[in-house]
Amino acid sequence: MGTIMWLLALFTIIFISLHHLHTRRNRGQIPVSVNYHFTRRCNYTCGFCFHTASTSYIEEPNRAKEGLRLLANAGMRKLNFAGGEPFLYPKFLGEMIDFCKQDLKLESVSIVTNGSLIREDFLRKHGKNLDILAVSCDSFDEATNIQIGRGTGTQVKKLCEIARWCEKYGVLFKINTVVNRLNYMEDMNERIGELKPFRWKCFQVLIVAGENDTEETLRNGHKFTISDGEFEGFCERHRGQPSLVPEPNSLMAKSYLILDEYLRFLDRTGKQPSRPILEVGVKKALESVFWDEGAFLERGGLYDWVKPEMEKSCGKGGREELDW
Repeated sequence: MGTIMWLLALFTIIFISLHHLHTRRNRGQIPVSVNYHFTRRCNYTCGFCFHTASTSYIEEPNRAKEGLRLLANAGMRKLNFAGGEPFLYPKFLGEMIDFCKQDLKLESVSIVTNGSLIREDFLRKHGKNLDILAVSCDSFDEATNIQIGRGTGTQVKKLCEIARWCEKYGVLFKINTVVNRLNYMEDMNERIGELKPFRWKCFQVLIVAGENDTEETLRNGHKFTISDGEFEGFCERHRGQPSLVPEPNSLMAKSYLILDEYLRFLDRTGKQPSRPILEVGVKKALESVFWDEGAFLERGGLYDWVKPEMEKSCGKGGREELDW
């Protein structure tokens, strides 16, 4: 009798698992968090950049909005604007931010920027619709920043200025650091402790085929690479920072859902990008690329990404939990 019950229980588990897998395949992936690299142009020359200025194309605002609406209808809850450098196009960027909050009602809207072109009047005008502003800073030694290709010696001063503006206009302040051959021995504890970002993302420098992997590409990042152990050593040195979020290559490489300037999903396994979502729709475009949902969750891709005042107005209880 015990054996029969055990077999029935095992059959039930297998049936439920297969049903869940079938349902998930039919439903398809949910693009819960999307990174929209709407431009490849940049005013900096970071030697390890993995999304290089291979084109100067930027989508028409109305077509971009149509694409973002498709993504929202498919389940997108967070959109991050990136580049290139998004603040090369402040009018386009501001219009898209306002559209995402006011029309699409997205939970979270964020920007990743090198910070050099941000002006206070932009945050004064659009800050109410922006949840997170992430500024890239790879070193608090300006000589190192110059070696990397991040400006001419004003990166840290500008970073501190932006941190004050974010506090003034109610935007969550985040810092992104690429840990590489030039900075992996640096101790950033004191300055990070002073700036108090709500998140400090530390990425292990990444090589992406066709972007920064050979002398034939616009950048060759190999001279900046570090070992896994060297990256872990940097993270261990800063383990006491409550905002620290480490991202080694194993988690970063295929866990980001990237929409390029043509509204195509990129595939980091070396395959071709998807067709534009305006042509084939979100579901079909997603099916043609590889996105590692497991790594997305493991690296903390789902987190409290709504600024406090927005949380109070919409209520945490209103969020629908994902069924992965």
